[in-house]
Amino acid sequence: MATPQDAELILKLYELRTEPVLREARKFVATFNPATVDELLALQRDSGSQNNAYWRQALSYWEMAAAFVNRGALDADLFADTGNEALFYYAKFSPFHQAYQEATGQPFMRHVAAAIENNPSIKAKYVVFAKRFTPAS
Repeated sequence: MATPQDAELILKLYELRTEPVLREARKFVATFNPATVDELLALQRDSGSQNNAYWRQALSYWEMAAAFVNRGALDADLFADTGNEALFYYAKFSPFHQAYQEATGQPFMRHVAAAIENNPSIKAKYVVFAKRFTPAS
């Protein structure tokens, strides 16, 4: 069950999401649609570019929030209720997860992935987003 401290942390995370640069970063990631993993990796490797900074800021924000869940600092059910954007990003880039790991040696959004895997409420929300990015048979 969520505590008042969990609610305070969720409100702080929301406040951070309204910061203008993070808003721009989130907008960029939401609209970035690479056709291949190479396009995704090119962005990630383009250090110094504005889009690379946006990419890193938006993903690291959600990785931080998911790490709170994974370490027990934030209630998983409350995160499931309020962290839809993290699940959206993870689902959106799901076609590249395996190739990303092969190319970098690290899983894509590892903290978000662990939160999904280890928490039924988060996994249930993720499944809804994943269906949006699964090609019809």
